[in-house]
Amino acid sequence: MVLLRTRLSVVAILALAFIGSTLVAKPSPSASVPAKTFRVLFDTSEGPIIIDVDRSLAPHGAQRFYELVKAKYFDGARFYRVVPGFVVQWGAAANPAVTKKWDVTIPDDRVKTSNTRGTVAFAATGNPNSRTTHLFINLGNNARLDAMGFAPIGRVSSGMPAVGRIYAGYGEQPDQGLIASGGNAYLKKNFPRLDYIKTARIVGGSG
Repeated sequence: MVLLRTRLSVVAILALAFIGSTLVAKPSPSASVPAKTFRVLFDTSEGPIIIDVDRSLAPHGAQRFYELVKAKYFDGARFYRVVPGFVVQWGAAANPAVTKKWDVTIPDDRVKTSNTRGTVAFAATGNPNSRTTHLFINLGNNARLDAMGFAPIGRVSSGMPAVGRIYAGYGEQPDQGLIASGGNAYLKKNFPRLDYIKTARIVGGSG
């Protein structure tokens, strides 16, 4: 995928799934069913970030996020795209073989809550049912994304100051195709200051 620039349209900017995500609505590698609500603790290089997920907001997205966390998919993952005032994005595994394993799309969810500051949603291409493993945290009130189908799965309930400290100096320079093929080896070599997720774990849930 060609490197995206902030001056492009919002639709183009948020076409964030990697090339190769050609399977649609297939079963995920894990079949675990999440609780109605659950909490995820991201231990990051900038401090703890807690995300509260409400499955009723976006059932397919919440399910995939739950499965990724349970599989420890995000451990070591870099925040590879940061656009100040817009989004912080992550979703490529440290090991490209793991990214490839999970490169399976999920069905779209209907947008039930707005993309306000602190909400978390899956990235997607402009095609239907194109979400895989890439997510973003809204750094501002991005309500314009609602009509484009970006359905938040929950929000950051604690740790927005840590989110705000995530290194933004590389902007959108990391190449998504090279991230997919090279993983952290590519990112560490070329973008050594990227912040990252040490571990991501489910720490609470109900229902």
